[in-house]
Amino acid sequence: MGIVKIDDELHEEARRASTVMCRSINAQAEFWMKIGMLAEANPTLSFNRIVEMQFAAADVRLTRAAAA
Repeated sequence: MGIVKIDDELHEEARRASTVMCRSINAQAEFWMKIGMLAEANPTLSFNRIVEMQFAAADVRLTRAAAA
């Protein structure tokens, strides 16, 4: 585990996003870093597809809401 220096403005964005997503600030930053890393490694995949693949890798079954 290490220390990562980030811009104060980005830290504030992570703080606000973490509140909405019910994550700690560190968990929010880690999520963004992981998704960013996966997006760079898989530039043709959408954010939604990357998240779906992560759920599948964790054996999480998602049910889709019926269209209104």
